[in-house]
Parts: sequence; structure tokens; C-alpha cells
Amino acid sequence: MSVGDGAMDTMEALRETIKNALVVGGVTKGLRESVKKLDQRQALLCVLAESTDEKNITKLVEALCNEHNIKLIKVDDAKKLGEWVGLCKIDKEGNARKVVRCSCAVISDFGRESQALDIINEQLKIKSSP
Repeated sequence: MSVGDGAMDTMEALRETIKNALVVGGVTKGLRESVKKLDQRQALLCVLAESTDEKNITKLVEALCNEHNIKLIKVDDAKKLGEWVGLCKIDKEGNARKVVRCSCAVISDFGRESQALDIINEQLKIKSSP
């Protein structure tokens, strides 16, 4: 991937990866269901919103991810994550309306291979290397 081919950033790649996982039913939304998947070690990737009101949620999800060696990506806004995982209505113009906040989402099946998934994997390798 070169600079001139319209390379996507990490958040755009994450959105695309979540969209691909939604198609195959590989996304678990919400804290309770996400924690179940993390505890059962069925998660490949966890996405956590940093704008959650309760800091214990962040501590719990981070601890489970560390304990089970599950990759964690943080996004800045819970409404943005809610829109990405489909917790919204789409109007006639294709804009998201009535977006519900989502504090945590877990991907258990990425679906098809894509450039976005490669970008996410590359970012996770960079973060995890000492």
C-alpha cells in the first residue's frame, strides 16, 4: 500500500472491519454480551469507547482483554461506536438517526479478508511490540 492509493486511517479501517463482521454476524454489542464473549475467550478483537461514564467498565474490559490476550482498540466516542455496530436508524438520505451509545463491542468473526483488516492487524502488531 503506497501513499498515493488513498490509504485509510485506523478508525476508517476499524469501521470497515466492523461492517464486514456485521455481515457474517460476528459482532457482539453491549457490555454484558461483550464481557461474556471475552470471558469465554471467543473474541478476536475488542472495541472499547473511551467516553463511557463509568470508569469501572473500562477497567473490567481492559483486565479481561489482558488476561485472555485479546487485542483491544479504543475509540473516542460511544455514539460513533454505536453507529458503526448498527445501533441506529438510517434515514432516506443514508444518514444515521437516533444513534444509541455503545460502550463496548466484540468481534468474534471478521468475515472476509480485506485491506481494512490488514491495516488493523498491522496497527495491533505495532502497539504490542516492545
